[in-house]
Amino acid sequence: MKLNERSLAFYATCDSPADNAGFLYKRGERHTAYHRRWFVLKGNMLFYFEERDSREPVGVIVLEGCNVELCDSAENFAFAIRFGGSKSRTYVLAAESQAAMESWVKSLSRASFDYMRLVVRELEKQLQEMSRGLAGGCGGSQEPPGPWKPKPSGLEQSRERLPALPAILPKENGCAVWNNVLGAGRPPDTSGCGGHDEDGNPRPPPLPPRRRVSNGAGAAVAESPSTFCRLHEQYSREMARLRQDWQQRRRGPQP
Repeated sequence: MKLNERSLAFYATCDSPADNAGFLYKRGERHTAYHRRWFVLKGNMLFYFEERDSREPVGVIVLEGCNVELCDSAENFAFAIRFGGSKSRTYVLAAESQAAMESWVKSLSRASFDYMRLVVRELEKQLQEMSRGLAGGCGGSQEPPGPWKPKPSGLEQSRERLPALPAILPKENGCAVWNNVLGAGRPPDTSGCGGHDEDGNPRPPPLPPRRRVSNGAGAAVAESPSTFCRLHEQYSREMARLRQDWQQRRRGPQP
C-alpha cells in the first residue's frame, strides 16, 4: 500500500473530529521498552505522535485485517493489535487506566471497514425480515410484491357512480349554470343523491365519501416502531456519547 506522507500528515493534524485520542504506552519493535506517545484515531487510521503538540506523526497503523485483543505484559492495562500473516507485526499498547483501555479496545475494534460491512449487512437482513413480516401480515402471501398501482380515491369512485351530464347546459351571460332551468326557485334537495330530480333538473354531484381508518389499526401501527429505527437511535446515542467524551478530553480538566 502506497501512502502520501504529506496527505497523511495533513489528515492527522487537521481539525476534523477524531474517533478517539489520548496517551498510550507503545512497546518498541526492536527493544521491549515502552514509550509514551500521543495517539489519534481517525477512521481506520491510528496515528501516533511523540508529543501532543507535535506537527507531524511518527507513524500510522492502518486498522484493516487485524484483531484487537488483551494480552499479558509487564505494563498494566495492555492490549495488542495483531495482523494476519507470519511476518506481520504485532503492536503492543498499554493504557493508563482500565476505563481508557476499554475505550480504546472498543473504538479500535470498530474502526475497520470490515466491521462497517458487517453492520450494514445485519441492518439489511433485519430490514428484509421486517418487510417480509409486514407483507405476510397484510396479505398472507409470501409472493413477491407486484408493480405498485395507486388506489382510486373516494372522489374517483364517486365519479364512476355519477350519471352522465347533459351535452349542453343552460347558460347565463355566457356561463353554464345549474339553476337556469324550470324549478330554479325551488329549495335545494338535501337528499344527497345525484342525477335529476322529479322535473328533470340536473343536481350537483354529491360530495365524495370520507375514508375511515379504524383507531385500532392506526394505534397498532403507531405503537410498533421498526427495528431499523431502534438500531439507528441506539448507534446515534452511542456516537453522541463518544463525541462528548472526546470533546471533554480535548478541553482538558476544568480548573
